[in-house]
Amino acid sequence: MVEIQEETALLEEKEPTNEELDKTTSNRRTSNGGNKGSGSPTIFAFWAYLIVFVSLLALVLVSVSSLQQPPLDDKSWFLSLTPSLHSHFSRGKTIKVYVGPDNEQAVELFVVEQGPREGETVLLVHGTGCDSFSFRRVLESLASRGIRAVGIDLPGSGFSGKSFRETVEDQWPRMLDSFRDVYDEIKEKGLFWGFDQLVETGNLPYHEKKTRVRFSEELRPIGLDSVRVGGVIEQIIDSMDLSPVHLVLHDSAVTAISGLMRSVASGSIRSVTIVDAVTDPKKSAFPFWVLDVVGVREVLLASKWIYTALLRHCCSKSMSWSTGNDHRLLLKARGGAKAVAEMGRRINTSFDLAEWVNSPVMSGVPARILWSSTWSEDWTKEGRRVAAAFPHAGFVAHSGGRWPQEDEADSVAEAIAQFVLSLPKSVRRIEETELDSNRKMMKKSNIHFHDGHENDHDHDHYHHGHETSYPNDYGLGHERWS
Repeated sequence: MVEIQEETALLEEKEPTNEELDKTTSNRRTSNGGNKGSGSPTIFAFWAYLIVFVSLLALVLVSVSSLQQPPLDDKSWFLSLTPSLHSHFSRGKTIKVYVGPDNEQAVELFVVEQGPREGETVLLVHGTGCDSFSFRRVLESLASRGIRAVGIDLPGSGFSGKSFRETVEDQWPRMLDSFRDVYDEIKEKGLFWGFDQLVETGNLPYHEKKTRVRFSEELRPIGLDSVRVGGVIEQIIDSMDLSPVHLVLHDSAVTAISGLMRSVASGSIRSVTIVDAVTDPKKSAFPFWVLDVVGVREVLLASKWIYTALLRHCCSKSMSWSTGNDHRLLLKARGGAKAVAEMGRRINTSFDLAEWVNSPVMSGVPARILWSSTWSEDWTKEGRRVAAAFPHAGFVAHSGGRWPQEDEADSVAEAIAQFVLSLPKSVRRIEETELDSNRKMMKKSNIHFHDGHENDHDHDHYHHGHETSYPNDYGLGHERWS
């Protein structure tokens, strides 16, 4: 009896009263309400930010996909070019050069030539993201001074070839081949035979693994390192009989000299002029890396305003909208943007300007430096550094930008002409065997003149309003343009 009373007393002590229960419930509600009040905004903000992010991402993807228009065929692209580009193209010709490890790949190279053939020969080589079109007024100005001026579009630029077809060996996955053979064998001998083989041996009824090999062709952007670019320039010098030639190297083209040492040593290079040159691809005037960024590349190529604004910021502050649009159009077809990006990546970063200048083969080669004095303070300091590494070269400052051929064409041409004409006149001595060799090389190179007369080396490349025929390069046959 006593034990029962003690247990009842203990239960009464543990059991809370109604007032305590009400107080506890009220505290819990207050606590829960406080948590909800502090957590709700956080959860709401998270979902709001997520919805905004997804919406913006979808908007960007839709915008980029709308900019990715189907690529134009060569003929449609060529017909869409501006009259200034048509005019520049009509003055040139294409020469077939050979690139690759064993020179097995043939590439069409665009070359434009102006001025008398008996004059001093100047070869203008552009930098990354540029082309011979940017030197159009420099070419005309040099020609008016009696100089034979030659401009080229390096592989991947301008009107030159921008890609090549590469044969690729494709191997089907071995496991897929195994299942295919097992399926064929079971299909022939029956499903129960295959099950019996699996039970008896514990393996699939297949012993010999076969590999099926197939080949396909892929179109890949041209990518040449600086040494191979130098080799291309040497082919142009030999096939067009330019030696001895005065080289003008713009921007990153200066690194190509590492592939021209044979020509320098043989006396084929009469002088060297470097124009706002760089040896580090990161310092190149044109930021070629943006052409590798999906989305950014499409936006740049779709808008002449955005692309010209980029050129004004990086290359030439006085670049006109029409000229910027011309440069944009040259990048749009034939995978030009990807080719320029690939060529930029292949620039020889180990090229040492001071070592090249002090090399024995360069000791007797006259040199001149043209440099912008108004672009930026850092760029002016870079010019002083280059001049210090090139002590025997004359230094001439200009008021243009990093692409001075666009905004200071006459000043650049005048500086080049003064330097070239101040040197002793070049003497061309061509032996009979060398002449025969050049003729064979030109025949192998398959030179095509745009006026319809092949191998007419004495043809004057000035066109005075007469009709110009375009070759088959862009699927035009021999259609005429006035």
